[in-house]
Amino acid sequence: MNNNLNIANNVLSAIKAITSKTTLPLSEPVFAGNEAIYLKECIDSTFVSSVGKFVDDFERNLEEYTGAKHAISVVNGTSALHIALKVAGISSGDEVLIPALSFIASANAVAYCNGTPHFIDSDEATMGVDVDKLKDYLTFSTEQRSGFCINKRTNKAIKAIMPVHTFGHPVRIDNLIDLTNKHNIKVIEDAAESIGSFYKGKHTGTFGLMGALSFNGNKTITTGGGGAILTNDASLASLVKHLTTTAKKAHRWEFIHDEIGFNYRMPNINAALGCAQLECISQKIESKRMLFERYSSKFNTFKDLILFNEPVNCKSNYWLQTIILKKDNIQLRDKILQVTNDASIYTRPAWQTLNSQKPFQNSPSMDLSCAESLYKRIINIPSSTNI
Repeated sequence: MNNNLNIANNVLSAIKAITSKTTLPLSEPVFAGNEAIYLKECIDSTFVSSVGKFVDDFERNLEEYTGAKHAISVVNGTSALHIALKVAGISSGDEVLIPALSFIASANAVAYCNGTPHFIDSDEATMGVDVDKLKDYLTFSTEQRSGFCINKRTNKAIKAIMPVHTFGHPVRIDNLIDLTNKHNIKVIEDAAESIGSFYKGKHTGTFGLMGALSFNGNKTITTGGGGAILTNDASLASLVKHLTTTAKKAHRWEFIHDEIGFNYRMPNINAALGCAQLECISQKIESKRMLFERYSSKFNTFKDLILFNEPVNCKSNYWLQTIILKKDNIQLRDKILQVTNDASIYTRPAWQTLNSQKPFQNSPSMDLSCAESLYKRIINIPSSTNI
């Protein structure tokens, strides 16, 4: 027990050694650009809701930065996932493969479409989908019928997969797409955490049919609350924009809605904040990458844990810096969390695996041994750009 406390105190000391600050939030927003100017301009215009120039500017700027042909801004990352799944054709009874090690929004978005989350395991090298393990699983657990991938145990179609770029680190997305193409499974990237992350020089969220981003207050850039859908398909982009603006047909004065829509459009005032934040994204990511190097110099002598480094072929945004305990040191996690949080150094564990959450305990799943192990060993440490 005393040894656990000593190691926890050593972790605390390593974190505190990189800064003179006595309180360290996990990931706080920094406003050091044109935020106040753009917000005042937005307020002065009186266009603070879902119509205004900043919404259009933010979407065009996202397209330029990510390389996506189309970006549609929405109220949060969860709504982005929901609409992406709906537009991809997910409906009642359909199964969607998602990592068990993910935030609850991933599974909730599937449920909003009356679909069923189907949980898959993680790869310790990326903390995302284990592509090789998934290949074996699909080979033995599914079959093709009429162009659909059918789960032989449930007799339901597996229509899509939502890989998560966990804590901003890209998965092996090209290998995953090669695999899912063979099984007729659509790819919708959950890139909520990975704005500014690239795999083989290409931005996350632009590989699959669609990608979803989040701009929550703790993300690399923030719009307060907000998200976006990226796609290279013009017809999908048009449908996404239509559905997220209550499915209202264009008319000078009439209110005509041709299907059930959603009031998911990002307000102009949030987009104004996003425009200023996006102007500074390169500096923010450089700060996070420098923070990784500083942490690395402190943690490289630790024998009980590793500081997670970006995977091969990736340039990660390091949204959340992550230490992973060695497998025989699981008992250290809660002691480290206790000691650091008691000292106002705010750390957190990974999400509990989705298959263990009450609403999804009966959902289909593969063997989840790696995801369940990672949950017990991951600790996110302070990751703000201003540390």
